[in-house]
Amino acid sequence: MKYTFRSSTLTALALALVLALAGIAAAQDKTVAYPGLGLGEGSTGGTLTLALGDAPPRFFYYGEISQPIQYITQQMFDSLVEYDLETYDLVPALAASWDISDDGTVYTFYLREGVTWHDGTPFTAEDVVFTYDQIITNPEARAGDAAQFTFTVAGESRQVTFEALDDLTVRMTLPAASPTFLLQQRFFIMPKHVLLPYSVEGGAEPSEINDAWPTSVDPSEVVGTGPYRLGSYVPGQLVRLERNDDYWKVDAVGTRLPYFDRLELLIVPGTEAQTAQFLAGNLDQLNITGVQFPDFKSRELAGAGFSVIESPALFGSPPHLAFNFNAADPALAELFSQVEFRRAMEFAVDRMRVIDDVYNGLAELPGTPTAPVNAAFYEDTTGLMNMYDLEAAASALDALGLVDTSGNGVRNISATRDLEFTLTYGSDSAVFTDIATILQNDFAEIGVRVNLQGIQASQLLGTGLSGDYEAIVVALGNQPDPELRKPIWQPGGSLYYWHRATQPENPGDPPNFDVMADWELRIFDIFDQGSIEMDAEVRAENYREWQRLNAEYVPVIMIAKPGNVAAVYDTVGNFVYSLGVIPGYNPVPLYYRR
Repeated sequence: MKYTFRSSTLTALALALVLALAGIAAAQDKTVAYPGLGLGEGSTGGTLTLALGDAPPRFFYYGEISQPIQYITQQMFDSLVEYDLETYDLVPALAASWDISDDGTVYTFYLREGVTWHDGTPFTAEDVVFTYDQIITNPEARAGDAAQFTFTVAGESRQVTFEALDDLTVRMTLPAASPTFLLQQRFFIMPKHVLLPYSVEGGAEPSEINDAWPTSVDPSEVVGTGPYRLGSYVPGQLVRLERNDDYWKVDAVGTRLPYFDRLELLIVPGTEAQTAQFLAGNLDQLNITGVQFPDFKSRELAGAGFSVIESPALFGSPPHLAFNFNAADPALAELFSQVEFRRAMEFAVDRMRVIDDVYNGLAELPGTPTAPVNAAFYEDTTGLMNMYDLEAAASALDALGLVDTSGNGVRNISATRDLEFTLTYGSDSAVFTDIATILQNDFAEIGVRVNLQGIQASQLLGTGLSGDYEAIVVALGNQPDPELRKPIWQPGGSLYYWHRATQPENPGDPPNFDVMADWELRIFDIFDQGSIEMDAEVRAENYREWQRLNAEYVPVIMIAKPGNVAAVYDTVGNFVYSLGVIPGYNPVPLYYRR
């Protein structure tokens, strides 16, 4: 039987949805039309100029966890499936259709005919198998995701297998059924004929895959199937992408996408610098924050030639405060690992002030790492959170024996040592800077000294993963299904950065269960079960339990969930706003100049 996965972001995922009967015929071109979003047909030509917050360290997506690489990659590469921008259902992309076996363990993907790489080489099933087998599931790939393809069955770890049945057919066999497996197929597909020498199949060591496509590479070697190809790179200044004239998407009247001839990404670190470039007319569109909203809105109303767009956010990156359970300082590591300390400090986090002053009200209480708009999974845990109360914070710290014994206004860890730590934040971000300052001031009110350490916002996650911090403010994006954030929130996951001791000793090994608290072990089990649980209600309730555990044990202190706010010049049409990098979601080909 032939099936098509149609997953709504606002309804629970279950095998019944996975196996919804439909049929989508393979075709060389895919017609893209979103009338419900008010999009119209455009004409080709012109240049769209956007900002990158930092220079890319390389051009190979799976070789580095990097926001600039992610953004560049989503313009040049495609995945097997992608989101419908209007409904956020999963729809065909490089896979024109697929079969799912009755037991939900065998997925057969039928690839789109006529797709070529930017260098003219035909795209085939071998590229798909190579990408999954040699890159994504390579435990040494820094931005791979081997854990997504590892199942625990009868106490044993088993892997998904990948086969090319012919040039346009790929079969993936799962050790157990998974209601979310298709959601994971938004991985960018890479060219085997170019990257083979960096792979184990090509004779390289597993870690050598990370060496592919340094920024010094000849742009012609970086080939994808996406709407743009790499044109040139001026180090530290500009990434220029050129239109792929053979792209496989067309609009409703048959005009081949993308509309723009060129996409120029100016490397402009920092909120202030990006704002100045936008207001000077050097950028066509800019994601802005709530704190910038009044100024931008007043300029719009005064006839500045751009529009300010706002909307609730499903995706996007809510900031949180994390303490390093494995800080280099043993006294701080012991303190940060105590849930009682984290709960006490949560009392001193003034979320409503952040929402009002930092976001100008264009944010909401997050409660959990699940977006409030996501009705399928969201659990309102605000009643379990310690809301702002400095007296309660002080009392809780007193109860832990953290009192000021030296009379200098700062509590003591010991008779000779103040309770003092460094808070790392993104100094080039007005949001992070304001949040860090608010935290520093309120923590001082309860006798906790905080020293601020500013770094580039684009380096925050890397700093967290390195463990070279004591406390940190980071923002990590939401997704429609918690399964898609498993590497972040499952203890031992590759991005579970606040308790790095849970990581496997060697890539591919099991996590370090011995150092996990009981609540971490339960969260680990919830995410393992969530990958294979077939009952949608059971699965949703398990993830709601995870959210309650997060609220109770505060592995990190969630601060606020910002809405979407953007400014775009009136010369650009068909603007579909998306905050953050969403693999498989590519709005740029839909832009056009009026």
